Amino acid sequence: MDNRQAIGSWLSGPRAAAEDAGADFGYRGEQLGLPESGPGSIARPGRRLGALAVDWGLCTLIAYGLITDGYGQATGNWALLIFFVMGVLTVGTLGFTPGKRLFGLRVLALETGTVNPLRALVRTVLLCLALPALIWDRDGRGLHDRLARTVEVRI
Repeated sequence: MDNRQAIGSWLSGPRAAAEDAGADFGYRGEQLGLPESGPGSIARPGRRLGALAVDWGLCTLIAYGLITDGYGQATGNWALLIFFVMGVLTVGTLGFTPGKRLFGLRVLALETGTVNPLRALVRTVLLCLALPALIWDRDGRGLHDRLARTVEVRI
């Protein structure tokens, strides 16, 4: 590796630099026994963020239209509460929220394939805290998914 590659490797990130050096990380979800692409593969960050934006927008719309008179701090607080309830109920029973369904995603438990309400509760509490969802492992799962032993996959 010449000096230009070593100095410029920060542009691609440490994973790309390690792969250029010969390390084999495999694809996302390989350690979990999931396919590389297609149905059942790990959901990509763009779809996950899109589903989150749809769900948050829906919750804000409900809070704004049905509970508060105008947009303010109270609307955001109510939207978070609605988001929490919606996440626990829909992920715990169906495996997806309206946004996840729109983007073709589903939450699965690693052992059983279905998410029980207790796992959905743990996952949603951590998701509402936001920070665990921003910490990802090499498979692309957030800390909230790791702690709840779930994975978000494509339908």
